[in-house]
Amino acid sequence: MTRTSATATALAAAMPDATWSFITGHDPARYYPAFGPLPAVTAVSDQTGPWTVVGQSRMLHLSDGGSVVETITDAASPTYFAYDLSDFRRLFGRLVSGARAEWRLEREGDGTRIRWAYAFHPRRGAGLVVAVIVQLWWSRYMRRVLPRIAADAGR
Repeated sequence: MTRTSATATALAAAMPDATWSFITGHDPARYYPAFGPLPAVTAVSDQTGPWTVVGQSRMLHLSDGGSVVETITDAASPTYFAYDLSDFRRLFGRLVSGARAEWRLEREGDGTRIRWAYAFHPRRGAGLVVAVIVQLWWSRYMRRVLPRIAADAGR
């Protein structure tokens, strides 16, 4: 079986309520740069409402000219937040039918342990290619991005 998921953890120097507010309110274009073959998030549009309500959606625009739609599926403040990704455009649209991101927040001492998990749903015949992308780039990308988000959540 090919691995098409990745997880990263980091500690924020803020309580779960403040960390939740930061994570659900941060601008993706500020925190998700290009990395290897992975494009940067350059803008967000078409957000349908507060990014804390199940059913809300938005479109992320990517530096390669592609885009992806995020839709909130779970929001249990201040401990859990999840969204599905669909309508991938460009190369990734040919490789995956969608993805799921989950954020779990747990109090740890005077801060919050953040666990960010991502699972891709490869299209038929693309599992190995997606697994290579996840293992070589996406896992490392998450481990680079999350500490900055955690640091800023703690400010």
